[in-house]
Amino acid sequence: MYQKKLADVALGKEKAELVLKNANVIQVLTNEIITADIAIEDGVIAGVGVYSGVAEVDMTGKYVSPGFIDSHLHLESTLVNPAELIHCASRQGTTAFVVDPHEAANVSGLKGIDFILNETKDSKANVYVMVPSCVPAAEFEDNGFALTAKEMEPYLKNERVLGLGEVMDCKAVLNADEIMIEKLRMFQKNGKIIDGHAGFLGIHETNCYVLSGIQTDHECRSYEDALREMRAGLWVLVREGTAAKNLEGILSGVIKNHNSVERLAFCTDDKHIEEINANGHISNNVRKAIELGLAPIEAIKIATYNAAQCYGLRNQGAIAPGYEANLVVLSDLEKVVVEDVYFKGSKIEEKLIKEEREIPAELLNTVHVKIDKKEELALAMTEEFANVMEVIPGEILTRKRYEAVTVENGYFKADESFQKIAVLERHKKTGKMGIGIVKGFHVCGGAIASSVGHDSHNIIVIGDDDEDMFRAIKELERTGGGYTIVQHGKGPETLPLEIMGLISREDYQTVNKKSAKMLSLAHEMGVPEGIDPFITLSFLSLPVIPSLRITARGIYDVEAGKFIGISEIR
Repeated sequence: MYQKKLADVALGKEKAELVLKNANVIQVLTNEIITADIAIEDGVIAGVGVYSGVAEVDMTGKYVSPGFIDSHLHLESTLVNPAELIHCASRQGTTAFVVDPHEAANVSGLKGIDFILNETKDSKANVYVMVPSCVPAAEFEDNGFALTAKEMEPYLKNERVLGLGEVMDCKAVLNADEIMIEKLRMFQKNGKIIDGHAGFLGIHETNCYVLSGIQTDHECRSYEDALREMRAGLWVLVREGTAAKNLEGILSGVIKNHNSVERLAFCTDDKHIEEINANGHISNNVRKAIELGLAPIEAIKIATYNAAQCYGLRNQGAIAPGYEANLVVLSDLEKVVVEDVYFKGSKIEEKLIKEEREIPAELLNTVHVKIDKKEELALAMTEEFANVMEVIPGEILTRKRYEAVTVENGYFKADESFQKIAVLERHKKTGKMGIGIVKGFHVCGGAIASSVGHDSHNIIVIGDDDEDMFRAIKELERTGGGYTIVQHGKGPETLPLEIMGLISREDYQTVNKKSAKMLSLAHEMGVPEGIDPFITLSFLSLPVIPSLRITARGIYDVEAGKFIGISEIR
């Protein structure tokens, strides 16, 4: 806030609390790099020029960038306490996060949203929340809770709530469904931004989608998708996560065709913490963009100023008077080597100091399935041809296949090419279970199961042996959720995710060690190296992304908008 002391520091009459001396300042406002001092007072930038400070840090030879912004992510997908993820990512240069807690909301409703808000309120970063728009993701889904516009309304008063989360029910938008319109209008009326989820729409559908008031989309896979949406006025959030990696597909075309980057921002969506520690967070997006040929200052502008403009963060995303002193010190500009990070003028330390909070009892013990024997997993078939869901490495889309599979004594039999996949409802113990066939996952000699199944988060399991699949399901019920692997009757090897079946109570070092061991085991069982088994598995039950999906109600054809039989000819 402007006051006499700040004015005197800006004028050079008084020393600033902290001055970063002789920095190569990355000026995203003018697309240039200048050598100057950065004066910081009371957490904000007082001036850029020549200054003296009570404390001074020599930045000769180093580059100082605005703090990076992740424009869309789900903290629950990192498996660890939200505060730990924020700390790890902030150490990599990300100082602002736009979070959509729809995973928590699908399991635990408003209490899930509140958990994310509470666990991040003291973070050394700006953590904002988008209120989940589609809980459930589709009207027929079997999730834990359903959120109405009336239940969302109180969050509009929370200063950390920026808007409405990704609107993935495109059908409801295009059909001008009254329930959806009520949500859209409420957030528009209050001047809030609305996120989208529509990279696969055609031109006419995109136009209609934008007319509804939706302003962003993170589901573009290609340059053509991004160009179509930018032409329609959407902000394209270029995603580079653990499972979905779309940055090269989009930016290679932007660079080749010399398109403006003014409507682009970066996001991770879903990114595991071990990958963040190894390769960076939004810093990784910036590095990859530069490697593709984008000018460093343009890549950094996408990661900073553009994202701030998109979400109305007026005092973030640039290095200029009045902006928060959220800064990234780079020892190498083109390789984006992060040396130090400052949040509101204070250096982010390596160790996380976190206040331990008691986990609300209602967020624990949330997995309850109704299955008593392995025979319930049998898949009866009268034909040898079946509708098959094919996994695509590096994508969360699937391909529809109609292929010959092995049938013995009237039942599907798994082999090296085709395995069984099942989803079991786990919130109300209804006994609903959908069973299908998957190709491209290649798990052999066992089963892999998870309670993380977007977005309803029912139990999802893939395997080639019904006994192993059954054991994996019951293990997740015992632990209250998690990841588990059963191999040839051995195990199970399990990473418990006790909080809502989504988040571990352990620290990230423990989670990393366990998940790394399980990833290695999954690949030993045949899962290709290009596929992250658990993240890929988690998306196979999301019935709003093409082409085939599996839910607790059966096989769903997204493009046809209906459930189909195992051998039904489309």
